[in-house]
Amino acid sequence: MDLLSDETARFVRATAPEPDDLAAEMDAYAAEQEFPHVGPAVGGLLRTFARIVDAERVFEFGSGFGYSAYWWGQALPADGEIVLTEFDEDELDMAREFMQRGGLDAIARYEHGDALDAIERYDGPFDCVLVDHQKHRYAEAFEAVREKVAPGGIVVADNAMTAGIIEFEKLLAIVEGDDPGEVNEHTRGIADYLETVRSDPEFETNVLPVGEGIAVSYRLG
Repeated sequence: MDLLSDETARFVRATAPEPDDLAAEMDAYAAEQEFPHVGPAVGGLLRTFARIVDAERVFEFGSGFGYSAYWWGQALPADGEIVLTEFDEDELDMAREFMQRGGLDAIARYEHGDALDAIERYDGPFDCVLVDHQKHRYAEAFEAVREKVAPGGIVVADNAMTAGIIEFEKLLAIVEGDDPGEVNEHTRGIADYLETVRSDPEFETNVLPVGEGIAVSYRLG
């Protein structure tokens, strides 16, 4: 499903931050391999969010080959920290290579395996968090990290509206309070996540129709 009209999508792409040479190389790799990634429009937003909150520490639930981490990392100070987690060891190795080439390896921490195990090994606070792993575990990821999010920090969830595995019409029915009948676990996972963050009194959440939809939750301080 296309979230935006063709003209609006073109406008968003044309006005998004220009990716540098390394990000453009990563975009080309994702296109060639048909590897899902947030793209420069969302990547630029991640970098902006980090700058708005003066982020020093970032945690990612699912990092793939390091694309989103590269955008976050550009906004972090030299003594900052970004934790990349990835179950696929080859992808994590690729992320390490890209972060090294981008001059960000010194602030990167690489965790191979389950992100929900990794978060238990880190103390907060984190200023920014990305949730972009198994959709049916999004709510679980939020619960695992919520107490480690700094007041004034943000949690960004990718695929908050669509992805190849998400049934948008059924997701829409759920968030509007209707019963769509049987739904797959990915769609249910996104619905559960949105219900969890939207009902949390310590967070204010908005969904932006950029990329495949991102839910941005701000921790009130």
